Amino acid sequence: MESKLSFPADSPPLAVIVAAKIAGVPLSTDPTLSSGSPPTLLLPSGLKLQGLNVLLRYIGRAGNIPKFYDRDAVESSQIDQWIEYAAVFASGSEFEGACGYVDGYLLQRTFLVGVDLSIADVAIWSALAGTGQRWQSLRNSKKYQNLVRWFNSIHAEYDAVLSKVTAMYTSKKGLGTQTVSKPKEQQISSAQSGNGNSAVNEKGIGGTRQTFEVNLPGAEVGKVRVRFAPEPSGYLHIGHSKAALLNKYFAERYEGKLIVRFDDTNPDKESSEFVDNLLKDIDTLGIKYETVTYTSDYFSEMMKKAEDLILQGKAYVDNTSREQMQKERMDGIESRCRNNSVEENLRLWKEMVSGSEEGLKCCVRGKLNMQDPNKSLRDPVYYRCNLTPHHKIGSKYKVYPTYDFACPFVDAIEGITHALRSSEYHDRNDQYHWIQKDMGFPKVHIYEFSRVNLVYTLLSKRKLLWFVQNGKVDGWDDPRFPTVQGIVRRGLKIEALIQFMLEQGASKNLNLMEWDKLWAINKKIIDPVCPRHTAITEHRRVLLTLTNGPEDSFVRIIPKHKKFEGAGDKATTYMRRIWIEQEDAQLISANEEVTLMDWGNAVINQIEKDQEGYVTQLTGVLHLEGSVKTTKLKLTWLPDSNELVTLSLVDFDYLITKKKVRTR
Repeated sequence: MESKLSFPADSPPLAVIVAAKIAGVPLSTDPTLSSGSPPTLLLPSGLKLQGLNVLLRYIGRAGNIPKFYDRDAVESSQIDQWIEYAAVFASGSEFEGACGYVDGYLLQRTFLVGVDLSIADVAIWSALAGTGQRWQSLRNSKKYQNLVRWFNSIHAEYDAVLSKVTAMYTSKKGLGTQTVSKPKEQQISSAQSGNGNSAVNEKGIGGTRQTFEVNLPGAEVGKVRVRFAPEPSGYLHIGHSKAALLNKYFAERYEGKLIVRFDDTNPDKESSEFVDNLLKDIDTLGIKYETVTYTSDYFSEMMKKAEDLILQGKAYVDNTSREQMQKERMDGIESRCRNNSVEENLRLWKEMVSGSEEGLKCCVRGKLNMQDPNKSLRDPVYYRCNLTPHHKIGSKYKVYPTYDFACPFVDAIEGITHALRSSEYHDRNDQYHWIQKDMGFPKVHIYEFSRVNLVYTLLSKRKLLWFVQNGKVDGWDDPRFPTVQGIVRRGLKIEALIQFMLEQGASKNLNLMEWDKLWAINKKIIDPVCPRHTAITEHRRVLLTLTNGPEDSFVRIIPKHKKFEGAGDKATTYMRRIWIEQEDAQLISANEEVTLMDWGNAVINQIEKDQEGYVTQLTGVLHLEGSVKTTKLKLTWLPDSNELVTLSLVDFDYLITKKKVRTR
């Protein structure tokens, strides 16, 4: 039931409204309190809560987001601190000081408290958004890059909700989203769209936005229910992430619900390890869901439905061999079992359920149309026997539904309004609707999107499993693997993956994409804030002695990133003997003036080489009054100090050497 939020029209409690929207707490609003009154929440029970921070904590506890407020003693106390701190942003004189403080705090953090979104993030985000144009002008500058990164990531994550709320309650203060002009074709496309669904802008590369408009058939705001339904037979890979993020996008756009369902119908391939890691990866993607379900939760109901279809003559039990059945389906030949009596079908069904020797030779098939040009309609298999214990329910069942049977059943039972499926299932869409109709369920809309295809990459979980089992990789999180855990371990920011997927939108075009584009997006995210350090290849490094260099070494503090103060500082030692790269040394000519980065110019007057032509030693003099503009070579260097740290840099190549891989 809804609670009623009352507040003065001139001071809406933005943080409470935002938190309720994000956390799925239903509220009605009443902006009729007199000016200066504290916001009040009337609960369905008749009890009242009063005060901004009290209401925020209530929403944090009542919401459906894990760890939104209730955590261990330390983190819960930190959340309370940030909730109270949010009020500082309303003070004009302290606003920029508060921005600077939070910016520094977020240097190496994604969220304010711990590793999950909390009510603290909502409080500070709303405090900033509520200042309208003052924050917007800072947001468009480069002054507080950590704070802007954090603010934008939350805005992108909950764009559909936040844009609507801020437009309603802060429009007079000038809050807006950073946009660029649409290309002409997109303007025409939007103008010709004859429906009430507005275009959705998602942040793209370099501050521009990729615009796409997607409408779900028959969708109504507040009534859409979608599902992300991976099979727990591997870890989440980059292909799954598109499906997951599109489901998230539609759920948020239509203010609907998203559930995660594990399609656990094949005990031979599935395990609890995969379930746990899929949930971990879903959380990594920042996907918030209503609940987690399993297809196996409905096995009992599905078996009853299969028996009902047998009784209605819409399904039959077939003991034809797999090879013969496959040939007959290809040729459009009806099985000899197709016209078995209902009694015989029920007898064989019971043999299957018991897992008897006779039952193991049988399967249940739907009686559709063996002559249909669409071969998926040629009596698909509904049930098969399998004696392998199930990872969740053990050996309770001897028969398991196929995906073709389970998917339309569970979608209908769970109230899914729109099933998002990749275009590889296109030929099975008619089958999905036919089976649902035979079951007596209302039609679930199907929305297709293209699957992700990347060069030098396999996305088949069965084939990825082969790499793991045969020791070709360290595990599912190997940095060369296309799994979410693998690419994150390699250095990809989740924001880059989300941006990459949203730029494609819900396209139905099949394209073979390059990895370079994804890594380019990633670079644009990390390059402006990533600290810089200097390294020299140890093998064949060259010692440069500066004869007029400092007698005693000295230390200077210089920024880790010259264009981003938030990266911090580093101590650099300056001394007479320094190391440079062999490759750089090979480029130097005798008596050439070069620039030593972060120091100044030097003239190299002596070059020594070995018999193979490698430079072994250089001698030179500092010429600090020289102009860096006149030198051709700008050299990185390290001091000849025992404080240097040895490290290994790994450059990962593709696991597969063929650019386009054909699979069966």
